[in-house]
Parts: sequence; C-alpha cells; structure tokens
Amino acid sequence: MSRILIVEDELTIAELEKDYLELSGFEVEIEVTGDKGLARAIGEDFDLLLLDLMLPNVDGFEICRQIRERKNVPILLVSAKKDDIDKIRGLGLGADDYITKPFSPSELVARVKAHLARYERLVSSNVQENEVIEIRGIRIDKTARRVFVNEEERIFTSKEYDLLTFLAQNPNRVFTKEELFREIWEMESIGDIATVTVHIKKIREKIEYDTSKPQYIETIWGVGYRFKV
Repeated sequence: MSRILIVEDELTIAELEKDYLELSGFEVEIEVTGDKGLARAIGEDFDLLLLDLMLPNVDGFEICRQIRERKNVPILLVSAKKDDIDKIRGLGLGADDYITKPFSPSELVARVKAHLARYERLVSSNVQENEVIEIRGIRIDKTARRVFVNEEERIFTSKEYDLLTFLAQNPNRVFTKEELFREIWEMESIGDIATVTVHIKKIREKIEYDTSKPQYIETIWGVGYRFKV
C-alpha cells in the first residue's frame, strides 16, 4: 500500500484529502506545520508528498527544495495562489505537479494515481537492458536514467528526464504543450499547461549552450516544441 504524506495547515482540507485518498486504497498521514512535515518527509519513507505552499514555520517551497536534494519521491504542490510565478517557482524547485485550489477530490486522486504509477514503472525499469540515445553531444542512458552533455553529467528531476527523453526519442516531430502534458503527466492538461513550459525552460538551462538560441529543443510558435537532429 502506497504511503502519502499531506502537509496542510487547514485541517478540514487535509482530512478531506485524506478521506478520498484512503477510499482509493492509500495510507495517508497528515502534518499541519511545515517543520514537522519536513522532518517526517526526510526521516520516513513516503511514496508521494502532497504539500501546501503557505505553511507555518517552513513553507512548501523550502520543503520541496530540501526534499528534492535528498529524494526522488513525487511531489505535488497544492495552493490557492493562482499566479504563474508560484507555479514556475515550485516546478523549478523540482515539484512534479501543481494543483490550484479549489479542485475536485476526483482530480486530486487521479493526479496522485498517475504520478505513483509512473514512478513505480521507473523503479521497475532497472531490469531492462541498457539503452542509450546519443544526439549531437547529448547522451541519455535510459537504463541508469542519466544524462550527459559532452560527457559531463547533468542532474535532472524525474519529469525533466521523462520530457527530454520523450522528445529525443521522437526527433523532428512537433508536439503541442497539451500533447506533451498528456504523454508525460498522463492526464488532461485541465487548461493549465504552464507545467510543460517550465520544464522545457529547466531542460534548456541544462543542455543548451545558449538558451536564447536553443540548438536542441526548438519552440514552434503557436504550436509547441520539437527536438532537432
């Protein structure tokens, strides 16, 4: 049974989330302060973290940053703040998804299941034979989930790696942001595709010589992105 940690200072919201997730078969724990949530997230083994941004003592951004430095567990940020800058900041710190309040319980459960399913597949992929993608100085080791640019390893979050690998495996094909969201996050974009834009930006910062003139991931204005070979 997958364990989920909810860090949410509004107890009524946390308990509602807990009820729906437990009905779907998950084991759920709640912490209402950021410092206690951070301590448990670091000290215990959870399969997914659900973090509110506005928390007492330690905010969700800082929790996300510290957890991502130590673990590769899926992190979903939850907030009533709708500004893109908060989404960009959270995703830039390594969060896998950003859910804006209010949201339906069914949407929450769907996103949690999608992230857990993908993570479980990634863990089980260790038994596959070694497979490497090499394109103009970029080497993607799919078995080890490692990326090298001119033989220098670059560190990617889980979703950054998935997005880069998907584009590299489908070179010269243009994908819309909605298509990429469905492929990588395995759910409908629900009108919010800022997640894709942020991840593309972070990937470019790690693989491009000049992010203002990308040589690998090209923006097709009004359409989406493609990986050039």
